[in-house]
Amino acid sequence: MTAQNSATRLSPIAVRGRAGSRGSSGTALAALGVVAFSLTFPATAWGLESFGPWSLVSLRSVLAALIAGGCLLAGRVPLPGREHWAGLAVVAGGVVVGFPLLTTLALRTSTTSHAAVVVGLLPLTTAALAALRTGVRPPRRFWAAAVAGAAVVLGFTLAQSGGAVSAGDGFLFAALLVCAAGYTEGGRLARHLPGWQVIGWALVLCLPLSAAGSALGLAYEPVHLTGHGLAGLVWAAAGSTFLGLYVWYRGMAEIGPARASQLQLAQPLLTLVWSVALLGERLSPAAPLAACAVLVCIAVTQRVK
Repeated sequence: MTAQNSATRLSPIAVRGRAGSRGSSGTALAALGVVAFSLTFPATAWGLESFGPWSLVSLRSVLAALIAGGCLLAGRVPLPGREHWAGLAVVAGGVVVGFPLLTTLALRTSTTSHAAVVVGLLPLTTAALAALRTGVRPPRRFWAAAVAGAAVVLGFTLAQSGGAVSAGDGFLFAALLVCAAGYTEGGRLARHLPGWQVIGWALVLCLPLSAAGSALGLAYEPVHLTGHGLAGLVWAAAGSTFLGLYVWYRGMAEIGPARASQLQLAQPLLTLVWSVALLGERLSPAAPLAACAVLVCIAVTQRVK
C-alpha cells in the first residue's frame, strides 16, 4: 500500500463522523421545511380573505413556478432524464396540485386547528408509503414511536375541535393520501436530482395547468385584495411551496423519507401556535403536554437506525 493510499483511507470513526454530520444536516433541513409547512394553513386562511379557493391555489402554483423556473434558467439546469418524469408527475399531482387544492377547499368550512388533524396522520402515512415504495423497513421501535406520536397529535387536535367531524374532513383525508405519495416520490427522486430541482421541475410541469386555472378562477371568483390576502398568497407560494419543499426534499434525501416524515409530528402543534398568533384562535392548556410527548416520539424515531 502506498503512502498516498494510506493517507486517503478513512478510519471507521471518520466515516461515522461524516455520516453523522450528513444526518444532522439532513435533519436540520427537514425540520426547517416543517417550520415552513406549519405556516401553510394560516397563510391559506389569510389568502382566502382575498381570493376564491381555485384562484388561490392556481395563483400560488403560478408564482412558485415562476420562482422555480427563474432559478432553473439562471442555473442553466438541463432537463431531467426521461426516467424521472413519471416521478415528477407524482410529485406535481401530490404536493403542487392535490394537497393545496384539497386543503384549501377544506379550510372553507374547517378551522386551521381542525385541519391540523391531516398533518397529524401525514408522518405515519408517508412512512408507510415510503416503506412500500422503497423497500426500506424501519424496525418495530420506529413504528411504535410513529404510531404513538400520531395518536398524541390526533387526540390533541380532535380535543381542540371538540371531537367533531367537519364537512371538510373528506377533503382533508384525500389530501393526506396524495401528499404522502408526493413526499415519498420526491424523497426518492432527491437521491438522483438536487432537492430544489425536484420541486422546481414539478412546479414547471404544472405551469400550463396552473396558468389556465388562474385565468378561470379569477374570471369566476370574486377578488377582494387585502394585506392579509396578499401576504398569505406570497408565503404559500414562495415559503411553503418553493422554499419549504426545497429544504424538505434535500433533508429527505439525506436521512430518508421515513425518518424525515416523523419530524412532521411537530407540525400540527406549530400550526396551532401560528393560528393563535396570526388568526386569534384559542389554544388549549394541554398544548405544552402534547408538545413534550410528540418531541419524545420524534427523538425515538430519529435515533432508530
